[in-house]
Amino acid sequence: MLSNPVYDPYQILTKVYSEGAHLKQAIAETYIEELNRARTVRIVYGVLENDGYLSFCIRRYAPKAPKPAVRLILKISLYMLLYMEKKRYMVTDCAVELCKKLGKAGVAGFVNAFLRRFDKTETDKALPKGEEGEALRLSWPLYAWKKLKAEYGARAERIAAAKSAGVCVRFAKNEEKYLSLPHLDTPFPHVFIFPRFARDEGYDLGEYTFQSVGSVAVCGVVSPCGEMLDACAAPGGKSVLLAGKCGRVTSFELHPHRVELIRQYRERMGVNNVSERQKDSSVFDPDYEETFDGVLCDVPCSGFGTVSENPDIKLFRKEEDFVSLRAAQTGILDACCRYVKRGGKMYYSTCSVFAEENDGIVGEFLKAHPEFESLPVESPLPFARKAYGLQFLPDEAFGAGFYVAVMRRRAGEKPGGEPDR
Repeated sequence: MLSNPVYDPYQILTKVYSEGAHLKQAIAETYIEELNRARTVRIVYGVLENDGYLSFCIRRYAPKAPKPAVRLILKISLYMLLYMEKKRYMVTDCAVELCKKLGKAGVAGFVNAFLRRFDKTETDKALPKGEEGEALRLSWPLYAWKKLKAEYGARAERIAAAKSAGVCVRFAKNEEKYLSLPHLDTPFPHVFIFPRFARDEGYDLGEYTFQSVGSVAVCGVVSPCGEMLDACAAPGGKSVLLAGKCGRVTSFELHPHRVELIRQYRERMGVNNVSERQKDSSVFDPDYEETFDGVLCDVPCSGFGTVSENPDIKLFRKEEDFVSLRAAQTGILDACCRYVKRGGKMYYSTCSVFAEENDGIVGEFLKAHPEFESLPVESPLPFARKAYGLQFLPDEAFGAGFYVAVMRRRAGEKPGGEPDR
């Protein structure tokens, strides 16, 4: 076992940068000694959160781009130096040792010289002016920062820099066992946020589950009903929570392995009124026409409301992705609206902070489907009221950014707004 404190972060980040692995998956697949876990996770998240700025630092002091492995060693080292306030000699020694243990002794001298020469003050002076420099300092992709700034103005920097409040835990039972730990209350029953929370046997016994505050808040606006559809359901947290207020929940998910995640989730939590189905929610199935009192479409989106929890989004989400995402969002609504009973409700949600994925999609849907009307919606969390729904922003909502809107199908009208004769 290698004891170098940067070895585990290097392993995990190699999977993310070089193999395209999702961050949480890469952490789960890497053995980390419990003694080192907190430090390792902090470094991994910190490097990804600050990737844009760290990359600029490397370009500033290494005009000839280092190879990926060396670049990653430098990013980890710079993060420790700049954000963990580690001594320069200690960071340099760890980096040089890691080079040697990875069989890259030939670049150890370069890494050593780079870290000894690096100067943050001089680097910051070299940042470009205007939006490009702002995006680098905040480590946001330039296109996304421009979108954010255009929509939110002076508030954009607070949104971009917002940090996660901690681990959101929803308890099904025995919560008193855990509330002696430091925690924050939320406005939702049995839901608390902990600075750190170690999973124990209570998880396997269904005493609690990890669920984002955004997911809980979206479920909170759903009205109790008999038949409920969760159209994009994996891993199952929303379906299981909705099962407590609905007679029966049907959960659609496209991929077989994600359908299995839903089954495992509801079995662990002891819920028996959730039925999972492998189904493409963007393709209408006449077997389900006008079946449900409520339909929740928590659609695929850019995810920019969750970068505090998923900083790798800033690396891999591209501007051109918004075109295909909007098509998917529209397609899911167009198909799933036909599953709603007359007088029933449809709920649209994303974890995005961008209007084009939120109010923009809902407005287009309502224009194309006059048989639906927008309904007012409320939440105990701070929100910005938009034309059709509520926008929650990370600087106020425990680090979470998300959106929810509620629509009702008018009684007596077919899809497309034609009267039922």
